[in-house]
Amino acid sequence: MVTMTMLSPPDAIAEIAASSPGPRVGAFFDLDGTLVDGFTAAVHVGDRIRRRQVGLGELAGVFEAALRYRFGRLEFEHLITRSAGYLQGQSLVELDELGERLFVERVVSRLYSHMREIVQAHQERGHTVVLSSSALSIRALPVARFLGISNVQCNRFELDEHGLLTGGIVQPIVWGTTKASAVQQFCVENDVAVQHSYFYADGDEDAASMSVVGHPRPVNPRSGLAAAAAANGWPVMCLASVRRRPMRPLRYLPNHVRREGH
Repeated sequence: MVTMTMLSPPDAIAEIAASSPGPRVGAFFDLDGTLVDGFTAAVHVGDRIRRRQVGLGELAGVFEAALRYRFGRLEFEHLITRSAGYLQGQSLVELDELGERLFVERVVSRLYSHMREIVQAHQERGHTVVLSSSALSIRALPVARFLGISNVQCNRFELDEHGLLTGGIVQPIVWGTTKASAVQQFCVENDVAVQHSYFYADGDEDAASMSVVGHPRPVNPRSGLAAAAAANGWPVMCLASVRRRPMRPLRYLPNHVRREGH
């Protein structure tokens, strides 16, 4: 019988502290289910529901999104492209402001504290830290800014010449094997040693990215990734839910106020 090797967060941090320092070691982090407890898209759709901006078709898409880990690449591409279609014609600047507000109000309290410590441990070793997610930019970028991560791989909206959404997504869509390819390309372009790098994720589709790095680190893995971890001897971290733990709230400031330093 094949069993999983478990890795506690303190042991993970100790391992990082003993690792080679410097930017040639990469540390790639997935977003939903890895850095954040839950699915950030649900926060955004919940806001649209409260503002009565959601039709039945989009609402049905939310339920599909909740099951996205069971999808293949074509189904995920269809889902994320359809999500962008609902926002066609909107301003990216305004959507970025919305993403920042929802992060402060509803997402920051869902960050796994242990994963924040692991991100910080890599940063303290001078490793090249990357947020590598299939989420849309309005959901991924606020988390990256909060954690001090400057390198972000995510899905981005296609824009027209006025900065408005066309309803499309910039190709190739980041998911599964294309995310793994993006990780490899990033390492080549930034002189990062992929064989000495780490990848943290929870989804079955991220087994592809786990396979290209030297230190795969499944976090609360879904069934398919758990099976891959057991088969390959990848150490697994299991984190308790943080949704019910209160956290001192941040105060949201619009960009123009933040720029003025108030």
